[in-house]
Amino acid sequence: MSAAVVMSRPDTLNPDVRRFAQAPLRQTAFLNGVPKCGTHLLRNIVRMFVPVEQHYDREFIQIPNLQQHMGALAKDRPLFSVGHMLFADISIIALKHARHVILVRDPHDYVLARARFTLSDQFNHPQLNHLKNGAVSVEQMLNMMIFGIPGRSPALREVFTFHAVSWMGTGAEVVRYEDIVAHLRDLDAPAAETFFADLLGKFGIALTGDWRERVKVGSDRKHSATSREALSVGQTMPETLPDIQKQLVEQSAPGLRALLGYA
Repeated sequence: MSAAVVMSRPDTLNPDVRRFAQAPLRQTAFLNGVPKCGTHLLRNIVRMFVPVEQHYDREFIQIPNLQQHMGALAKDRPLFSVGHMLFADISIIALKHARHVILVRDPHDYVLARARFTLSDQFNHPQLNHLKNGAVSVEQMLNMMIFGIPGRSPALREVFTFHAVSWMGTGAEVVRYEDIVAHLRDLDAPAAETFFADLLGKFGIALTGDWRERVKVGSDRKHSATSREALSVGQTMPETLPDIQKQLVEQSAPGLRALLGYA
């Protein structure tokens, strides 16, 4: 299968990170995001608490390029890295010494986000580009995001099974995108401090006195290369998944939303 290319704006967060005093990571940390579940958001928040020199930002680590980036997961040189790592023997062994955090999202919203991204000008995939510019309806596209496209794009059930569900119960910590967003809306609340202390603790990071300012900077959507505002999509996407597609999600992956805490 031909590789996809994501055309995004340059990353500009490092100068902001350097404005704050940073304590070095003492253990390798890996953010394993289910694709299109807010990986850039959490990545940038965590980066605000890690010295730039410990950011492994060459690219997102996945099984196809894992051998090229094993240094990012070394036990004796703590780094913070990010990727979309499938559950497999080689990835289990590679992550043996890392703090491992899994980022998930409500499958209903995942379907919309994945469809929006696939139809955008910023996503270039030779085997999927023919779907753009109205070649298929929005509803048809949503169904393809749920059931997959044979030989070209995985089904929702496969994506969540191998990026998240298979890792559960193995020591990896699961974080929900919606919980992050909810606490970002009210950073002054005591519950937000408790939440972000726990969230950063999963990466081995202690909450700092200026944590709110850091989180505000890291969560600014201008720093996300794939936020909704950064995508050019020629078709109008619904704000919420239509009822029939919600039923199809349950039919295709029964129990998934309940397992992740969404139902």
